[in-house]
Amino acid sequence: MNKSKPTLMIVDGHSLAFRAFYGAPVDAFVTTSGQHTNAVHAFISMLLVLLEKYNPDSLAIAFDISRHSFRTEEYPEYKGARRATPEEFKGQVPLLKEVLEAMGIVTVEKQGYEADDILATLATAADNQGYAVYVVSGDRDTIQLVNENVTLLYPGALGVKLLKEYTPAAVVEKYGIKPEQYPDMAALVGETSDNLPGIPKVGEKTAAKWINEYGSLAEILANKDSIKGKVGENLRENAHLAERNRRLNRLLRDVELPFEISDLARGQIDMARVTPVLRKLEFRSVLRRVAKFAGEVTVADLSDPELAGAANTAAVSLQAEFPDPQLLLDEELEAWLHRDEAKSVFIAPDRERASGKYTVGLATATASVEFSWLPGGSDYQGFAKWLASESAKQVWDAKNLSHELASLGVQLNGVTADAQLALNVLRPDINEKNFAKSCGKFLGEEVTEEQIVAGEIGAAKCAWLVLRLNSYALSNLDTRSERLYREIELPLTAVLASLEERGIAIDLPVLEGHRLELKEQVAELERKAYAAINQQINLASPKQLQKVLFEDLALPPSRKIKSGYSTDAKSIKELQLAHPHPFLEALIEHREKNKLAQMVQTLIDSISPVDNKIHTTLLQIGAVTGRLASTAPNLQNIPTRSFEGERIRGAFTYDDAYDCLLTADYSQIEMRIMAHLSNDEGLIAAFKEGEDLHRSVGARVFGVAPADVNASMRAKVKAMSYGLTYGLGVFGLASQLNISQAEAKQLMSDYFNRFGGVRDYLRSVVEQARTKGYTETIFGRRRLFPELKSSNRVVRQNAERAALNAPIQGSASDIIKIAMLAIEKRLAESKLRSRMVLQIHDELMFEAAMSELETLQQIVREEMSAAAQLLVPLEVSLGVGANWQLAAH
Repeated sequence: MNKSKPTLMIVDGHSLAFRAFYGAPVDAFVTTSGQHTNAVHAFISMLLVLLEKYNPDSLAIAFDISRHSFRTEEYPEYKGARRATPEEFKGQVPLLKEVLEAMGIVTVEKQGYEADDILATLATAADNQGYAVYVVSGDRDTIQLVNENVTLLYPGALGVKLLKEYTPAAVVEKYGIKPEQYPDMAALVGETSDNLPGIPKVGEKTAAKWINEYGSLAEILANKDSIKGKVGENLRENAHLAERNRRLNRLLRDVELPFEISDLARGQIDMARVTPVLRKLEFRSVLRRVAKFAGEVTVADLSDPELAGAANTAAVSLQAEFPDPQLLLDEELEAWLHRDEAKSVFIAPDRERASGKYTVGLATATASVEFSWLPGGSDYQGFAKWLASESAKQVWDAKNLSHELASLGVQLNGVTADAQLALNVLRPDINEKNFAKSCGKFLGEEVTEEQIVAGEIGAAKCAWLVLRLNSYALSNLDTRSERLYREIELPLTAVLASLEERGIAIDLPVLEGHRLELKEQVAELERKAYAAINQQINLASPKQLQKVLFEDLALPPSRKIKSGYSTDAKSIKELQLAHPHPFLEALIEHREKNKLAQMVQTLIDSISPVDNKIHTTLLQIGAVTGRLASTAPNLQNIPTRSFEGERIRGAFTYDDAYDCLLTADYSQIEMRIMAHLSNDEGLIAAFKEGEDLHRSVGARVFGVAPADVNASMRAKVKAMSYGLTYGLGVFGLASQLNISQAEAKQLMSDYFNRFGGVRDYLRSVVEQARTKGYTETIFGRRRLFPELKSSNRVVRQNAERAALNAPIQGSASDIIKIAMLAIEKRLAESKLRSRMVLQIHDELMFEAAMSELETLQQIVREEMSAAAQLLVPLEVSLGVGANWQLAAH
């Protein structure tokens, strides 16, 4: 192409937008109002790459208005085979046009014509006026526009990162014909994407051979009788298809447009217009890139958090090139580590795992280092010292990394950023939270765990990706979410790591005795079940149970499932209520005892032979509400308020270096948060009176004195109060209390008449979430709810129930995390030996030295009570005992 000519770039907007949509993860780009924006984000990113690379003097982007055109008038099935537009894509093109308009870029569309016809018209006019033209399109029909002055930029699978530049020579090399002959080839071969069938058995090679022999489609058809073989027969029988295809794939070059080529000249981007539009879409990283591209980021702009970092190398652009890793010697590495730059670190076991070596990757925004490290060896001792120092480090999964390093005798300190945690605060709803999947979802980088293990993607590249993931997360967190991440989640990792390392002591004989008892009970229940049906079956086999229940016993069918009728716990219990039978009774009890036996066995298997303790893993990314999860083993599923649960808790005890356990629990914390968020005067008064909450509430609901609230009234009010925080409806309440729906409806009505603030809050929280697209806790933790706008009623109703609970459960989670941080700090400052060892739901457990017990109780009560300032007091219950059960309160 002649570089001395003025240049025009014209873009097929819909073509590039669809490639952008499928090239960027849908779930990673959703505004707080629930609007998907991945196509807009990726389109602007790709456009900036094009502008940076080709720097055209003029620019226009063409869009289709609809699928209707003069082509569909002749052939209604034209493009009819294309799949329906994805729901997540809908609404993104208008947003894209709004961004382009703000950037001063001309967009053009015309009723009855396709974007390709607009591209052809502009390319032809610009060529005639002495321009060099770049056509950006993923539609192969535009190949016919290519000439010495018109180049087609055809996006590949990676979008514009890997463009195929079609010049006349490139077209000949690819297809064996000239660009202007391409419509003849397409007419013969057909185009699946346009629903244009071609001549059967005629491919590109046959079509090219005919075109080169006869010169054009018209001449081929004029000589069709002389073409031999089956393809010749097919051509003669289907010549009308080729003729029709040729009429439809011809691009119009004379569409009347309301501007001249000179009107398409690029001007300076006005950031005053662009900034509010991109902020509305929550495109912080794109905003910085556009500002940088426009050359308008000044020192003064850096005070604006939306623009800060555009000139800062620590805020890595998503299109940045990976800096080739350096291999530094001891002294060189130590000097490099002490430079004042943000550094990320990634440590992976060496492929030769028996060597005991690790591959270390380090990265800044502009440099990377990779080396082989043997912990405790004579080389790179300065690296271990740097890890233990307070020098700033960015990592992925700080808690797991600290455990790994601790096992090597190395400390990890100075972690200022954990990309895994930051991404979880940003998008808690995304299930896949491992490193490789996150690189794909948030950066568009195809990375697999297998490639990392095999060393195909080096540790230095991984460290650089950690840096980018952290930059992405922090650039998209709002102010309150970032504060929650920095002040709660990030410092909590060290506390949780300590709890996991300490573990909880177990009285193994107690568990073993319980296991044997349960084993005997399970065996006895099996015998009772077999006797009830006069045969032995596998009680865990749904297929065998279906035969016994619905054929042998002829019980009414339960809920229909793929494999027949359901035999799950809910279905079996419903059958037993409606049609009692000794087999059903034995089956239900057998399942319960067997589940407990498996739970006890899991606990026994989890005891460390080194210290006879259980070291559960506490997951910060375990739940969308922000609550911690327990795994390996899960200590949160131990039954509460049951004899069997008490037996299991009786096996949890204290280390020999201590004298007892202290447990601390928030009393009715979710209801207290409900009172605070709803500002309901009656509920607030019930708490401030300091009496039994459910009795006090029951008195107001039923209009009696608190002393006259009987056990049934109290149970109903308690179920109502807690059920409301989980979106419990009339049907659910009736089922839970085993009362009629009419009674449940009246109970709810009476409740809301007395507590109107609760009613109003529950209504408003869902509506606000529907408008904003998210809920928010007292401390700013957000949870997205795009499902609230779903057309699927079941999906929408499930989201409504979750939206009711998210602010309450999430706030409870935030409060106990704040308490844990404060308590751990106070214990260290007070130099107490007593220590925190476990957190389960709203409960904390401590190993206590008897001489410190009073001080420990005071610290725990003070810090838990002061963790949040609510409209009602945070009440803390404490208990002391030789084991978890005896320390209950």
